[in-house]
Amino acid sequence: MQWETVIGLEVHVQLATRSKIFSGASTAFGAEPNTQACAVDLGLPGVLPVLNEQAVAMAVQFGLAVHAEIPEVSVFDRKNYFYPDLPKGYQTSQMYHPIVGAGDVEITLDDNTTKRIRIHHAHLEEDAGKSLHEDFHGMTGIDLNRAGTPLLEIVSEPDMRSAKEAAAYLKAIHSIVTYLGISDGNMAEGSMRCDVNVSVRPKGQEAFGTRAEIKNVNSFRFVERAIAFEVERQIELIEDGGKVVQETRLFDPERDETRSMRTKEEANDYRYFPCPDLLPVVLDQAYLDHLRSQLPELPADKRARFQNELGLSAYDANVLSASREMAEFFEEVHRVCGDAKQAANWVQGELSGALNRENLSIQNSPVSAQQLGELIRRVLDDTINGKAAKQVFQALWNGQGESADAVIEAKGLKQVTDTGAIEAMIDQVIAESPAQVAQYRDSEPEKRGKMIGYFVGQVMKASRGTANPQQVNGLLKEKLDALL
Repeated sequence: MQWETVIGLEVHVQLATRSKIFSGASTAFGAEPNTQACAVDLGLPGVLPVLNEQAVAMAVQFGLAVHAEIPEVSVFDRKNYFYPDLPKGYQTSQMYHPIVGAGDVEITLDDNTTKRIRIHHAHLEEDAGKSLHEDFHGMTGIDLNRAGTPLLEIVSEPDMRSAKEAAAYLKAIHSIVTYLGISDGNMAEGSMRCDVNVSVRPKGQEAFGTRAEIKNVNSFRFVERAIAFEVERQIELIEDGGKVVQETRLFDPERDETRSMRTKEEANDYRYFPCPDLLPVVLDQAYLDHLRSQLPELPADKRARFQNELGLSAYDANVLSASREMAEFFEEVHRVCGDAKQAANWVQGELSGALNRENLSIQNSPVSAQQLGELIRRVLDDTINGKAAKQVFQALWNGQGESADAVIEAKGLKQVTDTGAIEAMIDQVIAESPAQVAQYRDSEPEKRGKMIGYFVGQVMKASRGTANPQQVNGLLKEKLDALL
């Protein structure tokens, strides 16, 4: 039987406010356990929550960025459940009237085709604390610093049909929230994580199969691996005569498998009801217009501009617009050197390769956009050739010069373009290579093109790599052909 995978994602984005959603406690990452949880976060008697207006603004900006409906009124609800990391016994969330309605996101796949994924809604809620199991033998510790941190939960429709599509969607959401500046998107620190809903059905069947929810997956790679395992598990289970049960599962990256945690709760298990301590949020058109005016150029718009105005390929435009930092670095390199294609090649090639080897982000690149742009400019104006350019880049990377020009001068890498000087080197190489000249002269015409490489290499060696390769090729051919 042929099977179809059906995937929906619930992405939890930690908003980059300085204080929590209902209190003034700090949201800074890395503090000592339980030093950033105040009476409001703990739900102590007599305290009342006060909504953080910045969290509202960030949620609305996300909604505007994904072409979503923004309801005039949204309402907070209490989601009741008892767990040690939630000392109040309930989570303040939005069940029935979320702040962001239906929208959509366009994803780009590996073959540069695009697909539109619908967003069902996005709602504001407070985060819970964190249970710590590894530091306490036979016990669990609770760190409540994260309790009350503002989250935007973005719920997709079940529109994805493969692990690749799910990862592409998660990357698109990551791009949008980081472009907007509403989250740092740091998945390692828990600023962004997702629950993955996975089911399978026979191809052609309209009804969905029973889904399993994989909780708190915190990397693009883990999303793909968790889905791959879960799809295989469900298909094998059904084909062996079993049934998939609706449950919550956990992905174990070390074993590369999902494991059952608990049977999946239904909405009525949480006994949602409107929060009596918070008024409805009412947004007028003037407020929405003000937030819309503050939106930056978003990834899809930047990608289109890179293609239409700068002439980049769909692939290059997609890679360079994926993160705001990468896009801004590329645009500065382009501004300095004036050649979009060369800027794209160097940023994606030499620079990205070096960053990956050293496990550095582009924000921490030892070579600045200004330096890289100046280096490319010296290649374009024939001051240096491609081989020398790589030496200059390495020197800049190692901090051996303040600019490309300084490195070129210090290392004597300026390209020799003087025809007389190149001819003198060519004459010397020809005079010292009688056997190769005879072989060239006796060869078939179609084979001489490959044989000329030997002579080019010798001239480049004689010039210590500074001779202009195009001139060397042209002059060599003329002189060798004159000997035929």
